[in-house]
Amino acid sequence: MTDLSIIDPLPLHDTLLPKFIYGTAWKEAATKDLTLKALENGFTAIDTANQRKHYFEQGVGEALQHFYHSSGTSRDQLFLQSKFTYKEGQDERLPYDVSASYTTQVEQSFLSSLEHLGTDYLDAYLLHGPSQREGLSERDFEVWEAMESFYRSGHIKLLGVSNMSHDQLEYLQTRASIKPMLVQNRCFAHSGWDTHVRELCLRHGIHYQGFSLLTANTAVFKQPDFLAIMQRTGLTAPQIIFQFALKVGMVVLTGTSNEKHMQEDLHCMKIPLMDEEIITIEQLMMTK
Repeated sequence: MTDLSIIDPLPLHDTLLPKFIYGTAWKEAATKDLTLKALENGFTAIDTANQRKHYFEQGVGEALQHFYHSSGTSRDQLFLQSKFTYKEGQDERLPYDVSASYTTQVEQSFLSSLEHLGTDYLDAYLLHGPSQREGLSERDFEVWEAMESFYRSGHIKLLGVSNMSHDQLEYLQTRASIKPMLVQNRCFAHSGWDTHVRELCLRHGIHYQGFSLLTANTAVFKQPDFLAIMQRTGLTAPQIIFQFALKVGMVVLTGTSNEKHMQEDLHCMKIPLMDEEIITIEQLMMTK
């Protein structure tokens, strides 16, 4: 069990899950400026990870502090989400002592995230990915139990996982004391946009966050049926994909570095898609 004596418990409060989350991966030195642009353009939720290989979490925190001071926005008006990443997913810039237990590694990584982001709680904290391709290991459950401790103390409002298969998520749902509340997965059109995981989430009341909705599915944009939807609505391809994702119950992650696209993404609902167009998009490229 994680030793919570180093931080005081917080009162529980309701956490509203946003429809859009701004993803900060792979932005390096531009992280602060792009995160700030996203906030200034209307994003109210930020996704990061304490994984220096792909994220610059401290840069996110610097953007947040600037935004608080310049806009008058308070911490509780934003949704902040970070992740614990195993050593295999890190480079040499580790946020914990690898010789320590996994419970301690979670504690060190989580407290470091709080410091980076200038907060005493996170709206969501995710296991960045399981330790193995199939099934879950005992270290996955040790990590999850350490995360549960921070949830019980009120320093995490929602517990989640990322990059997890249907069977892994079902197993965690069955065995965990505190069930996963959200899952963040790369979303492929050829799998029906992760249809099996989304169906599991629907059954168990788990929120689904979709990422790589654009980059993983560029072939969709060339399909005649998709082009017809673009022509009818006048929406951009990303706007159509994001509106589709919202209408089938996803939370959308986007990490665009283009300020115009930030605005377009957030206004993807301005021309409604028809029900039959939603069905068409869901079935495009799907592997039988």
